Amino acid sequence: MRSTDQIRNVVLVGHNGSGKTSLAEALLFRAGVIARPGSIERGATVMDHDPEEQTRHQSISLAVASFDWNDHRINLIDTPGYADFRGEAILGLTVADLAVFVIDGVAGVQSQDVVLWRKASELGIPRIVFVNKLDRERSSFERTLAQVREEFGSHADPAELPIGEESSFHGITDLLTHHAFVYDSGHAEPAEVPDELVDAERVEHEHLVEDVIELDDDLLADYLSGTEPSPEQLERLLHDAVDRAMAFPVLCGSATGPIGTDQLADFVCRVGPAPADRDPVEVEAAGGSVDISPDPDGPPLVLVFKTTIDEFLGQISLLKVISGTIRADDVLVNSRTGAKERLHNLISLVGTSQTHIGNVGAGDIAAVTKLADTRTGDTLAPDGTPVTVHVPALPRPVYGVAIAAVKQSDEDRLATTLHRLVIEDPTLAVHHEESTGQTVLSGGGETHVRVALSRIERAGVALDVGDVRVAYRETLAAAVEVEGKYKKQSGGHGQFGVATVRFEPLPQGSGFEFESEVTGGVIPKNLVPAVGAGVKEAMERGSRHGGFPIVDIRAVCTGGKHHSVDSSEMSFRMAGSLALREAVAQVGVEVLEPVSEIHVQVPAAYHGEVLGDLNSRRAQVLGTETVGDVTTVQALVPTAEIVRYAIDLRSLSGGSGSFEIEHHGYQTLPANLVDEVRRAAEAAAEQG
Repeated sequence: MRSTDQIRNVVLVGHNGSGKTSLAEALLFRAGVIARPGSIERGATVMDHDPEEQTRHQSISLAVASFDWNDHRINLIDTPGYADFRGEAILGLTVADLAVFVIDGVAGVQSQDVVLWRKASELGIPRIVFVNKLDRERSSFERTLAQVREEFGSHADPAELPIGEESSFHGITDLLTHHAFVYDSGHAEPAEVPDELVDAERVEHEHLVEDVIELDDDLLADYLSGTEPSPEQLERLLHDAVDRAMAFPVLCGSATGPIGTDQLADFVCRVGPAPADRDPVEVEAAGGSVDISPDPDGPPLVLVFKTTIDEFLGQISLLKVISGTIRADDVLVNSRTGAKERLHNLISLVGTSQTHIGNVGAGDIAAVTKLADTRTGDTLAPDGTPVTVHVPALPRPVYGVAIAAVKQSDEDRLATTLHRLVIEDPTLAVHHEESTGQTVLSGGGETHVRVALSRIERAGVALDVGDVRVAYRETLAAAVEVEGKYKKQSGGHGQFGVATVRFEPLPQGSGFEFESEVTGGVIPKNLVPAVGAGVKEAMERGSRHGGFPIVDIRAVCTGGKHHSVDSSEMSFRMAGSLALREAVAQVGVEVLEPVSEIHVQVPAAYHGEVLGDLNSRRAQVLGTETVGDVTTVQALVPTAEIVRYAIDLRSLSGGSGSFEIEHHGYQTLPANLVDEVRRAAEAAAEQG
């Protein structure tokens, strides 16, 4: 077991296609874990082991690889860069002590780089930058560095410079030590700093020193007197600056070379923070918040940050030990459920490869199999210590499709598969919409949902996939008093019930109210509630074929008639139902459309486009706020207008926008849209 100060928890983040998984392969290769780096194009990488990842040639969930490097333990977390899977990156940031932003040296800083940088800054995660693909045509370290400084701030200073450009790129210069390394033989070999880099190396070294020297008063005084800090002193200063998120060193290389990746691993171990260097973890306890430091001798406390399902091992829970030391077969308590969980089979992961281990100390990352009822985000603690580790909120689903099994015999398998998907990916959601009868699968965007659909089909379930129908409602247009009469005679006892009912529309969101003003025993007391039950059943059915449920009315039973033999609960339930039908016939209904509250975040440059687009969707803009270069627009929008907003906003903002949405209420549908909505509903009803 490694000591806490020898552990480095590192998450790779950045835009899709920047080379994070290739970088992970290169690091594992340089560490001797794998014989050769795998190929994303061939679907042969350690980290992208899911069939969907191999088919799509992109990461769609986080993966962990733990390996040793220079007496340190590096727990490497590879995350997706596509916007739909941002929740996976947030989970990785939650347990990492250092984020390595992998930037494409050809494409430069891209939209998700900026989005994730803001998130890492919000979480207070130390960050460094690795400019990748510098051996590619049209790559440029200088151009990419300028973009990094523009987007991430002036404290992003090079700690390395590349030797050569594009196809001639073959080495790096270390600005901390003034050493150069070339890779002409495939491995790092010491070399002299090239003459053409001497001046640039000196200038950037000075920038680096000036960025961190103020952290030590004595060294600052010496520096002002003309004495440079030694490489060891500069390394210590940079370590402190990175840990405090005051400096963001920029490194460079090529993951597919691989060039500079071993220097990245060295830098992570020398300069990157250990778990104990970070602020204590704040946990919620019965008496309020408590700060917990990663003490291996403290009480055991575990955060489960990812759950996967293995075909052979079943559920695998990836965990970080916040405090204490856990051992195989220890028993801890899930703070959410109160259930005891035995830690069977502690394992160390390299993608899907597992190595059984006996214990895991504070600050380290590992996995455990076969926890009974533990999900992503759960905390495991000693019995009698119900504390909860805070986990950042994950993106909520914003795009959905309606799904149904083609074969009725597959419905149980579909339910089981959906349950598994939601366990593995908490940013997916499944719900049944009663008013439309649809089962809706929702995720972070079209790609996210399509991946989930592909996984369902791989499980052997053929699906019907359709658009989500908007859950319209109706309410009575005015108050009215009517009579509902049900009379049926077919030999023997008949059915007879008459109910006079006064209907009144209520304010939106009020629901259904039923009252009785019946006097004189014209309807027996025990049969009056049946009138309300009949009204409620009719409300759920709606006013007409293809219509919508009726909501927000008060029904007052004021009188009626009964027969001593033929009246029954059923007859008065039917009378209530017929009364509502008569009320609709006399005063009509208003169609209500659902309204969503939306919060859109985009770079300020897209503010005008977003406002114009929302206005075209009949939105009521509640306000805008700009902080830095990010604008947030808050608006109320008819839900029907933003069914595909996840796709449209991505196109509008170049992938840099995001939004959150929640149901707000209902409003009257404009009269010019009623017939169109009814026709669509009737067509959907005919199609089943």
